[in-house]
This record gives sequence, C-alpha cells and structure tokens, in this order.
Amino acid sequence: MSSLAHGEATSDVEVTNISAHGIWLLAHGKERFLPYEDFPWFKDQTVKAITKVEEPAPGHYHWPDLDVDLTDEIIEHPDQYPNVAK
Repeated sequence: MSSLAHGEATSDVEVTNISAHGIWLLAHGKERFLPYEDFPWFKDQTVKAITKVEEPAPGHYHWPDLDVDLTDEIIEHPDQYPNVAK
C-alpha cells in the first residue's frame, strides 16, 4: 500500500492532458497550454513520449524520448523563440 494520499501529486511537473490542439503541462501548481502551432515537436508523438517529462533544473523541462528542452521563458513567450532555424 502506498503512503501517498489519494490524488496527491508525486512530481512537480507532469503532462496533464493531450488533445488534438496541444498539451497541458502542470509545473509547481501552474498549468499551461502548449499548442502544437508553437510547439510542433509534440504533435504526432506517442503518449508515452509526451508524458515522460523531467525537470533537471527549476523551470527547465526535458522530454528525453523526444530530445526536447523548454524553459518557463520559452513556454510563456514562444513568439520570442522561433522554432525554425534561420
């Protein structure tokens, strides 16, 4: 039997939902929507790859199966970080 209360969070970061339009990332009590339009690396990926997210440093999120790294700044202001190489 687990010592965790029912519904208690086991991680400070997790993907809480995946839809046809994007994913929801919950980190430290704040949930944010990451649309595929701004974060195309998640589109057409497996649920397992998308939900396997780590936080190697505060505010730095890493998806090891996708080789994707994002920060709070990138998530909050994707327009300042174009995802197309120039």
